[in-house]
Amino acid sequence: MTNVYETLEFNVIIDQLKNYCFTEQAREGFSKLVPYLSELEVRSALRDTSEARNILDNIGNPPLVSMKDVDKHLITAKQGGMLLPEQLDYLGTVLTAIRRMKDFLNRSKILEIGLPYYEENLNSLDELRDEIQRSIRSNKVDDYATNELRVIRRNISNLDEKIKSKAEGMLRNNTECYSDSFITNRSGHICLPVKKEYKNKIAGSVIDKSSTGATLFIEPTAISIMSSELILLKLDEENEVRKILYTLTALIADYNEIFTENMRVIAKLDFMFAKGKLSVDFCAVAPSINTSRYLNIVNGRHPLMDIDTCVPLNISMGKNSDIRGIIITGPNTGGKTVAIKTVGLLSIMAQSGLHVPCDEADLCMNSQILCDIGDGQNITENLSTFSSHITNILDILKRVNKESLVILDEMGSGTDPTEGMGIAIALLDELKNSGCLFLVTTHYPEVKQYAEQESGIINARMSFDRETLQPLYQLELGKAGESCALYIAKRLGMSSRIIKRACKEAYGEKALSELGLLYDDEKTSSKNTPKREYSGPRIKKVEENASSKASKRAESFRLGDSVLVYPERKIGIVCRPSNDNGDILVQMKKKKILINHKRLKLNVPASELYPEDYDFSIVFDTVANRKARHKMGKGHQPDLEIKIDEP
Repeated sequence: MTNVYETLEFNVIIDQLKNYCFTEQAREGFSKLVPYLSELEVRSALRDTSEARNILDNIGNPPLVSMKDVDKHLITAKQGGMLLPEQLDYLGTVLTAIRRMKDFLNRSKILEIGLPYYEENLNSLDELRDEIQRSIRSNKVDDYATNELRVIRRNISNLDEKIKSKAEGMLRNNTECYSDSFITNRSGHICLPVKKEYKNKIAGSVIDKSSTGATLFIEPTAISIMSSELILLKLDEENEVRKILYTLTALIADYNEIFTENMRVIAKLDFMFAKGKLSVDFCAVAPSINTSRYLNIVNGRHPLMDIDTCVPLNISMGKNSDIRGIIITGPNTGGKTVAIKTVGLLSIMAQSGLHVPCDEADLCMNSQILCDIGDGQNITENLSTFSSHITNILDILKRVNKESLVILDEMGSGTDPTEGMGIAIALLDELKNSGCLFLVTTHYPEVKQYAEQESGIINARMSFDRETLQPLYQLELGKAGESCALYIAKRLGMSSRIIKRACKEAYGEKALSELGLLYDDEKTSSKNTPKREYSGPRIKKVEENASSKASKRAESFRLGDSVLVYPERKIGIVCRPSNDNGDILVQMKKKKILINHKRLKLNVPASELYPEDYDFSIVFDTVANRKARHKMGKGHQPDLEIKIDEP
């Protein structure tokens, strides 16, 4: 069975909802969102969406917070760990956001709806928030977090200044001992840059030296004593800071349950307001929900289509009539598939507690929505279009019941039209007997006739403008549609002769005048068929080009031909025909020369100079070669060889 939510694009709606969320918990909630099967849950979810939309329209956007990593910080606190200053600062910011959210919900109570009273489940822990803000500033423990820390840091600052003053005072004395006029910090020690030759004049410890070794960095003994005191003060500071952080972390752990409840309520509010924001963006309304198996949509729109170009859909089935199935016909690209997908998607959205984009909607709850849309071809599974359709439909028939909504596109397509039509009608019988609601699109005229004859099923069509060849995307109930293929073909320029034949084969002789497909000036007949002027591409035959002509000229020279060699105009005899390059071996006076055929002109052909079967070796071979050939003709002569004189 195909994934109905992906086929009807409910997954795209879910992705949009996730984009509105601040909290990961709300996103996870939408990942699991499916149509509710409890009428009470559907009505409750729709009420939440409506109240969130009401607040958004009248009060504005809520000051939600992401609550990211709060659960991790709570685990650290609960396990007796120590939260860092930046983590505590973040938790303080979260508590501030919760206080703002409480104020926002309190202002929303003027609307006299239930959602704002979630404020009572939020606790901003004002005392804890104030304590964190007093102790932590800019992701650091503040000097005034405790009196002890304030005194320690003041002593550190004073001693630090005293050390620097002492070092600078020493630097000003005995300037000849120093290579620079400023103190330096080496490995955490305040040092003086002492020249190597004066190292014994400065009491202290050598901490480092320059790359050349000419300067020693010495920490004076007096500075060393004060530095030791500074280290002890910093240890006291570190201990006091850790004490403060552990104290604040312990307070967080004490309020673990309140933080957890705050997270749950914020995620719930985030979930509801995301649904409200979707309603605002879609210009949607709250649908009515029924369990009486009827649906009515007034000016419905597919939520993923542009609101300015989308043609509204009006459809009704069930309720005060026995109509359980609608068979929609009409031209390709006329909007049939969009129409049935709109009904399916709006039904899923409503049953999931979401508003739907329309002027008014009364939708029934469905135990399941089953659909077969698209060709479903699968090369890896060796499924054709028809096989895929049948596989899906068989699965639908196994699962369908009277509480189902079934949507089938191009029923019976992808195979022999006659057999496809028969299968389509048989399947419609099965759907009708199941008691479900169903919407089907088709092109088969026999299926249209079936709908006219069967109770509980009606035809519907997508309107089409024959003059402009434009689909109007409007669903008209109670009327069977046409594919309009002949009208489209006629308007696009197909000759009346072809149109006439096609109409006759499709609908019979009488349909010609009824469909208005004959021109008044029709002059063609089976005896007088106009000659077609072919305007398409043509096969290009190989034509004799310059190279082939040259090749033929070179091959025209025969062995023994008398030729004129240009530009010298000397006479020669052809002693070997042309090679692949058009070069011919010509016997000139006392030598053989390769000459291109372009420089040769036939003087006297060999047929006029020599008798038939003339042995040209007399003319072109040496005496030694002729004797060798004669001996070879009598038998094998391993010691003999024929030498060919090549130019």
